[in-house]
Amino acid sequence: MDNLQKLEKLYGLIGEDQLTELLDITSKTLKNWLKEQSIPKESIVSARFDQIMSSIAQPQIDHDTDFTFIDLFAGIGGIRRGFESIGGHCVFTSEWDKYSQKTYRANFPDNHPIVGDITKVDTALIPDHDVLLAGFPCQPFSLAGVSKKNSLGRAHGFECNTQGTLFFDVERIIEAKRPKAFLLENVKNLTSHDKGKTFKVIIQTLEEKLGYKIFYKVIDANGFVPQHRQRIFIVGFREDVPFTWDDFKHPGKGKVTMKDILHPENGVEEPELPFTEGEKANVADNFVISTKLWTYLQDYKKKHKEKGNGFGYSKVSGNETCRTLSARYHKDGSEILICRGDGKNPRRLTPRECARLMGYPDSLVIPVSNTQAYRQFGNSVVVPVIDEIARIMKPQIMELVQRERNALPEQQDLWRIA
Repeated sequence: MDNLQKLEKLYGLIGEDQLTELLDITSKTLKNWLKEQSIPKESIVSARFDQIMSSIAQPQIDHDTDFTFIDLFAGIGGIRRGFESIGGHCVFTSEWDKYSQKTYRANFPDNHPIVGDITKVDTALIPDHDVLLAGFPCQPFSLAGVSKKNSLGRAHGFECNTQGTLFFDVERIIEAKRPKAFLLENVKNLTSHDKGKTFKVIIQTLEEKLGYKIFYKVIDANGFVPQHRQRIFIVGFREDVPFTWDDFKHPGKGKVTMKDILHPENGVEEPELPFTEGEKANVADNFVISTKLWTYLQDYKKKHKEKGNGFGYSKVSGNETCRTLSARYHKDGSEILICRGDGKNPRRLTPRECARLMGYPDSLVIPVSNTQAYRQFGNSVVVPVIDEIARIMKPQIMELVQRERNALPEQQDLWRIA
């Protein structure tokens, strides 16, 4: 593979922003190289290409690492946080959204770049790892035309069912790399999607085709955070281990309320522009919804209430818990409006409050616009839930790691992928 092919390959894998930063060149220079199909000073640049590729497929690992993991459909790294908290080391990250990449990179200064579209990544480029983590999006699986024989356990039948979905990429990576364990996360409705057929295909694929021991549970984050948020978590182990969801400790619904995540606006917090300002760190005025929008939301709710529907805004105070934060929160904030007192228009949560609502520490850097931040937190996992799942998975992970601790990883040919 010549240098131009290497450049094009890396551009497709990690994108313009990361590639220009790693090569220490401008976007204009990169675009000129690609347009003119020519790279000057090839001997110097070639070494950098090889270093970048090596950092993807063979990243450096700390000697005191308990286990390694990869982070797929990584978002802003919520699942990663839980597994780092128990001694894991991330060796590969994939996330396609450039704004989520920006937040991820701001909070995890890795020695490996973030790979973009996982559907375009050959498994030979993914490092060996102990645990696979994936908050994969739910997509419909087509069962049309698949025979009963195929749907009952034949490998090519499963592939027919999952091909074209993002779950297929999780499947092919598990099949190729055989991690000791994995954690998959999705919306609660995955279990009922397409009358249960989607979930059935997923579980059959994991158990019957890939041979993993599967444990799944729907968990409501209410209690870990002051938010009703139900998600399904699928845990898998390559071998028999004494894992049980009975070890999962839930603090109990209502354990924390909105006052635990809201800006106190009394001076005990340092102001954080553009979210809070002034000596008392008051929430900025732009988070208060307009009278026009507030009137519309009230009229909309009244109209549907008269029809017997429950549609409409939700306004909460500090002593309550809230609805599920969604990725559409940036549009009008109607599912979680914060009461400011009688006669006053309510306000949206600030991005920092959204971060807290998802269990992120205040040390989290938020380098993107409010709109992108709302989308990212609305799509995120609740970090303390992941912390607890990671805690109960670790003994089994370490049991399997110890069985293979002395095995040497196979060397990979970094450039053999066309």
